[in-house]
Amino acid sequence: MVYPLFHPYKKLNHARKKSWYKFCYYIFVLTCSFKIYCMKRFIITTILVALFAAGATLMAQNNNVEKLGLPGDNLNLYAVMKLFQDSKTLEEFEKNLNDPNSNINNLDLNGDNLVDYIKVIDNVNGDIHNIVLQDAVSPKENQDVAVITVQRFQNGQVQIQLTGDEQLYGKDYIIEPIYDDSATGATPNPGYAGNTRVINGQSVTYVNTTPVQVASWPLISFMFLPSYVAWHSSWYWGYYPGYWHPWRAYSWDYYYGYQYNYNRYYYGHYRQWNYHRYSGWNNDYYNNRRSYSPDIHHRIEMGYYKTTYDHPDQRKEGEATFAKVHPEQYRRSQSISNVNNSSINRRTGTTMSNQSVANPHSGNNATLNNRSITTVTNKSVTNRPSGTNSTIDRRSTTTVTDKSVVKTSSGQNVGAIHNNNQTKGAVVNSNRKIENKTKTEKVVKKDTKEKESENKESDHRRQ
Repeated sequence: MVYPLFHPYKKLNHARKKSWYKFCYYIFVLTCSFKIYCMKRFIITTILVALFAAGATLMAQNNNVEKLGLPGDNLNLYAVMKLFQDSKTLEEFEKNLNDPNSNINNLDLNGDNLVDYIKVIDNVNGDIHNIVLQDAVSPKENQDVAVITVQRFQNGQVQIQLTGDEQLYGKDYIIEPIYDDSATGATPNPGYAGNTRVINGQSVTYVNTTPVQVASWPLISFMFLPSYVAWHSSWYWGYYPGYWHPWRAYSWDYYYGYQYNYNRYYYGHYRQWNYHRYSGWNNDYYNNRRSYSPDIHHRIEMGYYKTTYDHPDQRKEGEATFAKVHPEQYRRSQSISNVNNSSINRRTGTTMSNQSVANPHSGNNATLNNRSITTVTNKSVTNRPSGTNSTIDRRSTTTVTDKSVVKTSSGQNVGAIHNNNQTKGAVVNSNRKIENKTKTEKVVKKDTKEKESENKESDHRRQ
């Protein structure tokens, strides 16, 4: 049997293959398009995340959050740094830190509703002092609260940083003086350009500090004396100095209501930093000397310390306590706030008066012009485009006789001016007609007189 040259089944297979190739190509195009779409979304998402992170970092330079949501909120490290700067010895520093009248320590880590005692231990390694603030939370466990790192250089300059323990403050929560970066040789921080910055809505004037000035702090000068003996607090769980008696811990809102009155000073002299200036901080302290309590970590995980934020109404009580203890400073802070508010009110009042003079909405720009009609001819009128504000020419009050409303928006003052012009034109035309009539009458009278004189002369000659 002889088959034809082009078998019908072969043609059918060829058509099927062609359709299959088209389908595969279509699937391939869709797959490539989907991959490109996913890549675009991934790139856009990455860019947005990077921009958000950069913006958050920049905002963190100019804003200090009120609370961290961690136990360290009840020990303000800005206040601790100021107390360290004002102290003469570490013994005095420890005593004042645990003084209820200073209202600096409000930590209750062991959960007995009483403020814990914080002891101070100075670990010396040559010209490096790692001063540990430590809380005995149980007979067997100690929890480091913060570390003050003091480093002296060969030229006698000193740098200092106060680092909160990461379990109580989060990682790399570092407080330091606002160093003059040009003096330390560091790269200037753009977030601290100029001598003012805005923190939490407040304009704060800050003061630069150099390592030479830090070296002159009374306590630092004392620590580097040849006769200095490293301070190690002798107190521990259950054994405390006779002058100290625990008091009931306040809520965080009460504590913040008291402490925030110092914020202008704190943020004007100290700042947060994001890295340790002492290169051996990890080896010298963190990896070998740091003490932390697993029980405190468990309490944080369980949210035990969140109850301190349950009394926002007590913030006013803390502020009232500050006003009672420091009346002069409270009055000064209130006067500064009142000056800022009055300046804002003055700016607002000026804006409102300007708005009352010139209403920006089209068709409603009307000004009351207290002038007589006769003074209108001496005033230049300018038509402004729709939506623009008109200006008011001030005149002497002696010219005020009538009150007329002149609408200065486009399309409304044209008719009034046109009517005035028409009235003026009619008056002028009537005056001109009268003048022409009198002139013609004079000419006619003159002609008649001349004719009469000529007739008289002709009659006289005839006689």
